[in-house]
Amino acid sequence: MLNVHCCETMTPHEQRLQDRIEGKEDKFRKNHARVFRILDRIENLKPQIDVERALYFTQSMKETEGESLILRWAKAMEHVAANITVYIDDDQLLAGRAGYQGRYGILYPELDGDFLDMAVEELPKREGSPFSITEEDTRIVVEEIAPFWKGKTYHEALNVALPEEIHKLTYDDPDGLNSRFIVNETSSFRSSLQWVHDYEKILKRGFGGIRDEAQEHLDALDPMSPTDNAEKKPFYEAIVRVCNAVILWANRHADLAEKLASEESDPTRKAELEMIAANCRRVPEHPACNFREAVQSQWITQMFSRIEQKTGTIISNGRMDQYFYPYYVQDVEAGILTDDQAIELIECMYVGMAQFIDLYISPQGGAFNEGYAHWEAVTVGGQTKDGIDATNELTYLFLRSKREFPHHYPDLAARIHARSPERFLAEVAETIKEGSGFPKLINDEEVIPLHLSKGAKFEEIYDYAVSGCAEIRMPNRDTYTSGNAYINFAAALEMAMYNGRMQKYGDQLLSIETGDPTSFETWEEFYTAFKTQQIHFLKTAFTQQYHVINNRKNHFATPFGSAMHDLCMKHAVDLHQPKVPEGIDLGYFEFMGVGTVVDSLSAIKKLVFEEKKLTMEEVIEACRNNFEGKEDVRAMLQNVPCFGNNDPYVDSIAKDLDHTCVDFANKYQQELGVHLDVRYVPFTSHVPFGKVVSATPNGRQAWTPLSDGSSASHGADKNGPTAVMLSNYTTKNFNFRERAARLVNIKFTPKCVEGAEGTKKLVDFIRTFCDLRLWHIQFNVINAETLKAAQQEPEKYRNLIVRIAGYSAYFCDLSKDLQDDLIRRTAHETI
Repeated sequence: MLNVHCCETMTPHEQRLQDRIEGKEDKFRKNHARVFRILDRIENLKPQIDVERALYFTQSMKETEGESLILRWAKAMEHVAANITVYIDDDQLLAGRAGYQGRYGILYPELDGDFLDMAVEELPKREGSPFSITEEDTRIVVEEIAPFWKGKTYHEALNVALPEEIHKLTYDDPDGLNSRFIVNETSSFRSSLQWVHDYEKILKRGFGGIRDEAQEHLDALDPMSPTDNAEKKPFYEAIVRVCNAVILWANRHADLAEKLASEESDPTRKAELEMIAANCRRVPEHPACNFREAVQSQWITQMFSRIEQKTGTIISNGRMDQYFYPYYVQDVEAGILTDDQAIELIECMYVGMAQFIDLYISPQGGAFNEGYAHWEAVTVGGQTKDGIDATNELTYLFLRSKREFPHHYPDLAARIHARSPERFLAEVAETIKEGSGFPKLINDEEVIPLHLSKGAKFEEIYDYAVSGCAEIRMPNRDTYTSGNAYINFAAALEMAMYNGRMQKYGDQLLSIETGDPTSFETWEEFYTAFKTQQIHFLKTAFTQQYHVINNRKNHFATPFGSAMHDLCMKHAVDLHQPKVPEGIDLGYFEFMGVGTVVDSLSAIKKLVFEEKKLTMEEVIEACRNNFEGKEDVRAMLQNVPCFGNNDPYVDSIAKDLDHTCVDFANKYQQELGVHLDVRYVPFTSHVPFGKVVSATPNGRQAWTPLSDGSSASHGADKNGPTAVMLSNYTTKNFNFRERAARLVNIKFTPKCVEGAEGTKKLVDFIRTFCDLRLWHIQFNVINAETLKAAQQEPEKYRNLIVRIAGYSAYFCDLSKDLQDDLIRRTAHETI
């Protein structure tokens, strides 16, 4: 049990956990009784795989071979909608789930059907984020689903398409089942990047209205035109079909609710079921008329999206405090909705989200997304389409709910700008102080001008929503969906040290030979060797992405997603095609391990070439031996200027490496037809990427995690949290637009932000973040004793929530490597 006497101050989240361990009643349970009852039934259940979506999708695809891909996809969605089991959970006020009751995941064999039969045997035994599956469902996968997809999946096509020199930096085996974790493609374990739909459109028009629009386009086609017949006709037919499919699915839920209501003896629950039936009978086919219909319409849309495709980091929720607001105000003024009722309905959606687990079949996908990762971001705050502050009463209800709701679903993101109201920032700060990692912050002052430079209109970028880990989307203007490369630049550093080789892979030449560094006489020679490796990795990533873009169009379609996108509807082009006219294609590539790399280069520059306290032979020998017997050398390497301290010596190196990336992107991204920009957002992949990198010259030991995002290396940030932000500011090349998100993790002790004074300091810190035009920042506020106690007695700390990388998760669901990584992050005691 956590020794409360060793912690001067605990967060409300820690205190709630402590009270639960001691058997005390949760003070919020009475006010959130419904969702607590639901959570009590599902909490800590091992997720189960439901195969129905995969089975019915496969059955339809077998019958439609040779037809247009988007039309095949729509027919498959019709077949799924008509046959998949529908459920309405006890106590729920919303209908719509894609699988078994409890926590569940579903399969997408179009992605990974080539090894799906092997994977379902391994998933229950997987250390990180395991799933269970029944014997019958295993049989269905092995005998009825997987055989059809052998030789047809996108993963297989990409594996064959990659040239040998690209393949050896991408995969660790001929079949491409295991990643090298060097230049890692991410497109084969998701159908699409993170995404946000135009939910406001659905609430105002309904899918019946979109279906009618598609039918009008169909009726207006030239029957003699080859283009109209071959391209536009299948597209609009697919839209009509998929709109009918979601309407059918909603009506099947209405039928079930009516049946359950007729059998219900409790009058209160009977009335709730009748309300569910009436809502599902009306939405999402028709425009929503009230707040309850609006929430149900959004939820059906969101869940049907999950059935259609595996979107990276799950479909996000957009700006809920904006598109729900008119219905909220209308119903409150009419006296038919209270704040508590609104929160209860929203939290029914939250617990629905908590039951859908984003299942990663491939080993690399699972390694990247530990702790049942999820990013169904709800965005609050920001600005209206005309640039006015957008906070409203509903904004504050969402923040209040996140302080009271005892779960890590959904993800919550707050948009901050220079004119954000003091009350909003104070409530954001209070929510951060709660200690469960919410909300993450995204900065309008960086995002908006940057996207204007990439072609966005003011009203489009003012209305952006947070999507996924740290990204943003402009509904109806963003059009790029291809997964992008994660580049392990710590591996490039190791290859500069070992002449194109890595200790993990022995004498195999993986990259290009840049010379024996022990023969280099100047810093410039070694730095040139590293940058040669860096540029080779960039070339590999861009070539890899060329093949990704050209292969995806033949394997994925999204008629449902396309139906909600203005440009797709206008031009009759599926969202997964390489180019949607008038769209802005915003992609990125990952800079993995920036702190590890920059600190290592700083150590070599200073100690070997400037001060000559060490020779290159001594540095390499110490690294080869993982510093065993070389503790004095390791101490010297760690005691040099490090990234995250606002030190120009080392930050100048980081800025130059960033410049190499943005300059390369500036020169070559146009050949891919996209904005392919540098990003620093690792999710949890800095852990598996570190497992292939031996000891590095910053004193990091072999096979341990790399630095995460654009945060400092573990323990290297010694000048406080503001210095971490200043290092991020000074290392950005603001004169280039080829940049995307940077993820910054900051960890505070609860004592640091205690009381009203702590809130004020945190608000001032957020203002500084805004002024520096940093993209993203997120916080853990927690005592180290709590984390260590949770490692020792996980059964007592099952409900401990921590911030990881753009999402929060149960600490006890994380691997020990990631737990240790979180514990080792610097806990700042002052701001």
